Parts: sequence; structure tokens; C-alpha cells
Amino acid sequence: MTRHTDSTSQLSLTFEPGLSQRHQSLRQCMAAGVYQRGLVRVAGQIDMSPSKLSEKLSGGNDRKRDIGCDDLEMYIEKTNDTTPIYYLIDKFLRDPALSQQEAMARLAAFADTLPALMSAAGLSQGKKRA
Repeated sequence: MTRHTDSTSQLSLTFEPGLSQRHQSLRQCMAAGVYQRGLVRVAGQIDMSPSKLSEKLSGGNDRKRDIGCDDLEMYIEKTNDTTPIYYLIDKFLRDPALSQQEAMARLAAFADTLPALMSAAGLSQGKKRA
């Protein structure tokens, strides 16, 4: 008889929102990290030639040019760049209610600055545009 104990824990994450809007794909997110750190340096860290890594990051339908899960895992392990993980979290696990709250907070901040911006632009509330 097997006994299963439930030892779940809550994981708290703090990350930069908007990654899924900034990058069109996981490949593009990883490519941004690679080029930010230096193609030659990262290629050496993950034991791949720079030209091969560049080809894989450029994508395409050719399976030889495809970044695989193992490549991604090695990249994260060797560079400590967890941005691709956060990209996936932002894209697939984002709480819609939280997104709405963040949008409302940004809207409130914008509303606070709007009168000063309108005044600086010469658009006071009492004037009507022709």
C-alpha cells in the first residue's frame, strides 16, 4: 500500500510584467537574452558553436534549426537567465484579475497627470477646439 502525503507549498514570484507582450515567442525571448549576454559567450557556455546557436535562434521550419527543450534548459542552467520561464508564466499563468488591477492602477496614475499634460499642451478644460 502506498501512502501519499500532500506537501504542497505556495511559490511566490516577483517578475517584470509584460514579457509576453514584449516578445512574440519563447524563442524570441531566449534570443534577446542570448544577444544581451553575447552570442559567442553563451554559445561557449552551452557547448554550441555561435553559428549553430544563431541559426537555431533564427528559427524556421527546418528541424535542424529548431531550439529544443534541452537547449533551453541548458541555457537557463548555464546563464542563470530565468527570463524565459517568466515569459511562459506571464503568457500562460497570468491572473486576468491581476492584469485588470494593474491596468486600473496605470489608468489612475495617467488620470492624475492628464490635467497637467493638457494644460502644458495648451488644452485647458474651458477651451473648445474648432
